[in-house]
Amino acid sequence: MSDWSAEKFAQRIFDLALLDNMQIEGVWGELGSRDVSLEEITSVMLRKGLLTNLQIERIMRGERQGFFYGKYKLLYLVGAGTFARVYRAVHVDKGSVAAVKVLRNRFLNDISQQEQFLREGKMVMELRHPNIVPVYEVGAERHRKYMVMEFVEGDNLREILKVRKKFNPIESLKLMADIASGLDFAFGKGVTHRDLKLSNVLLTSSGRAKLVDFGLAALAATEKEKGDEKSTNARSIDYAGLERVTGVKKDDKQSDIFFTGCMLYQILTGVSPMSETRDRSQRLSVARFREIKPITLHEPDLPGSLVNVVNKAMELDPEKRYATPGNLLLDLQNVLRRLESGDTGDGTVEGEGGKRLLEREGEGHSVMIVESNIEMQDALRDLLKRRGYRVLVVGDARRAIGRFEMGGDPPAECVVFCTTEMGEEALEAFNAFGENEDTKHIPAVLFIAEKHQDYAARAATADHRQLLPMPLKVRQLRAMLLKLLAKK
Repeated sequence: MSDWSAEKFAQRIFDLALLDNMQIEGVWGELGSRDVSLEEITSVMLRKGLLTNLQIERIMRGERQGFFYGKYKLLYLVGAGTFARVYRAVHVDKGSVAAVKVLRNRFLNDISQQEQFLREGKMVMELRHPNIVPVYEVGAERHRKYMVMEFVEGDNLREILKVRKKFNPIESLKLMADIASGLDFAFGKGVTHRDLKLSNVLLTSSGRAKLVDFGLAALAATEKEKGDEKSTNARSIDYAGLERVTGVKKDDKQSDIFFTGCMLYQILTGVSPMSETRDRSQRLSVARFREIKPITLHEPDLPGSLVNVVNKAMELDPEKRYATPGNLLLDLQNVLRRLESGDTGDGTVEGEGGKRLLEREGEGHSVMIVESNIEMQDALRDLLKRRGYRVLVVGDARRAIGRFEMGGDPPAECVVFCTTEMGEEALEAFNAFGENEDTKHIPAVLFIAEKHQDYAARAATADHRQLLPMPLKVRQLRAMLLKLLAKK
């Protein structure tokens, strides 16, 4: 910066057409002299909003290009990705604000990438919908390709989720209904997104979700024209992984629906349904898709009707998944109306997808029930078996503990003691189970009947030793077992 005088800096600004002569003279007038430092003149220009830090930094680096794209003057950087940078910009005549997306310098000699970029812009120019960020203009400035889009006053959904942690069901349904509506409109025009993820959803200040970046749709079209069916673009790896595991053709139109379901899962729970990694082989792994945990493991109290939608959207079998974004949108809107009207949507998880996930909930896990009442034994055994658990039933508390003292592998991963008829015997067995060297590390649950409420104060609990009140609520038991076995 020592090579720059205030007058030289002002002249450069004028030469670049960033400010006119009247604006520059106004700055000199406020300073009262031209014998000032560079820091003083830039400070005044920043304070008056005449220049931005981005512009000053570029001038100081000696850059003479890249300040204007078409009629838009760049103000500051708002986002950067592998392929392009996005700037807030202002129209030099109208004063209107827009976002200008500029292809990165590294692609100046990459004709294929430039074609894709232009194709994306032209494709989205045809998609005018409230839930799609519109593209107004596509062009080139000194061989650098750019597109002008609506500037959304807000952040992307990924950044918002980092702060919010998760969204409630009604908020989540509204956001996903917006997304499905935009996808449905594009689908009607023969366009799929092919890069659905939280960072490609912008949230306006009024709470509306808008889709951005249809770049992979453009890439898919380009590859089809070239007959290139083997390449896997860096941005399409997740889609390629899904289509590999489901055995469908490349660029399947239902893939967007699966990843919409993934976004709904993540904003409801705060947890990504699939492991997040940059490793290409892991992202293409079949296990990554097959080992998705049921959403109820994270949020057991979600309304059943909402769980149905998540499950169906994320079905690996395309024949069981929603066929179109419009089908998904209808269900999202129906569940939203139910919840807003006060209907909690409680009930069993319906549909083949939901049924399959419920049957898998306890798969690979075993539970011992310690209960002397035959009817209660049958009810609990049936309930847990239907969720995929292996169930052992013992009617005597001492014999139950004795099974764990025989050596070898424990007969069950979790033990449920019931006080309904066993009373004090169940409480003592629960406490003894927590003191025994062979069993104190094993998760346990004590059902406390209404007539035995005073037992709660005498029960030796811990993170892996919990109490549940009677009468039993199925959802509470399911949630408790999932929680305890997950910790184990």
